[in-house]
Amino acid sequence: MCNNSTVSLHQIMLNIDLNNLNNLEQKIHHTIMQSSKDIKHLPITKAAELCGCTISKVSKFVQKLGFNNYKQYMNYVYGQDTPIDPRSGELERIRDILDRFDFSLLDKMIDLINSHEKIILFGYGPSYYCMQYFEYKLRYITNKLVFAVQEEQSAEAIMDENSLLIAFSVTGEFKSFSRIFAFAKNKNCEAVLVLEEYNTALLNEYNNIFFLTKSFQPLDLLPHEKSRTVFFIFIEEILQRFIIVNRQKNRDLSQTEEKDN
Repeated sequence: MCNNSTVSLHQIMLNIDLNNLNNLEQKIHHTIMQSSKDIKHLPITKAAELCGCTISKVSKFVQKLGFNNYKQYMNYVYGQDTPIDPRSGELERIRDILDRFDFSLLDKMIDLINSHEKIILFGYGPSYYCMQYFEYKLRYITNKLVFAVQEEQSAEAIMDENSLLIAFSVTGEFKSFSRIFAFAKNKNCEAVLVLEEYNTALLNEYNNIFFLTKSFQPLDLLPHEKSRTVFFIFIEEILQRFIIVNRQKNRDLSQTEEKDN
């Protein structure tokens, strides 16, 4: 049996949407398209030089368009039907995110959770199911009141000045959080939006945003198709830190009791 590990570019359906690119990304695309007319093979180092940006910026632009890597993007630019790797690129994406992750976000989130009696975990679609897992584990290892909800009215019914609202979203654009955040403000409830993608446009709408990455998932993916891997990594690290603190407290308590005896 023949097992083909590659497919042609024409076999992959790519939804290239240039309208979602910012000014720099539009410039990168235009520069590469124009340069490709005169340069037969345009390496990423040369592309970055021509665009006046870093190699990392070019790589992120390519991934934002929905390509797995720069080579696949250049196959598209040159109109070539050459074999490409059909893997999703998710593992490479996660590895890059972990290399650049801002660990101070973990400390900030833990401090927020510790300073509130009630934790309301909010999310739409697949993000809500991530919240259910977070709820289960957080209830088990803390003495907090923890609720995972996906309906605004349910969240509003249990919200008060002692609550912390944590909303999770990959893009922040599937459905607006404006209403529930406004309600939280009126209730003197602290609210934070945890975003995976680096959608800085939302800074105009929400005061407190935790950006877990400085990149975007492929634009050809619908919101419910996008990975929640980064959410689970963030959640697990928070949980593990709580567990470590709890174990240390138990050891200290045991040592104190032994001394008293």
